[in-house]
Amino acid sequence: MDLGRLLQAMVERGVLLRRIMYVVLAGLVIADIVVPSKYDRFPWESIGGFGAFYGFISCVLIIVVSKALGYLLLYRSEDYYDE
Repeated sequence: MDLGRLLQAMVERGVLLRRIMYVVLAGLVIADIVVPSKYDRFPWESIGGFGAFYGFISCVLIIVVSKALGYLLLYRSEDYYDE
């Protein structure tokens, strides 16, 4: 199968694929809550769904910090070179 056709088919079925991925992710979090982990190094690792919550908060924090650094250090006004 041609890669272009495969990607086009995935784009056309984007809503369906997104819903399937949400169901899979929710199933993984539920499995993490139901099946206890036996190899926890820290007490908070034994909380069900902690890894998913920690990963989500970490990604949001990375985005917020990078946007703040971009506004503070990188972005310039439109007439930056006219001065």
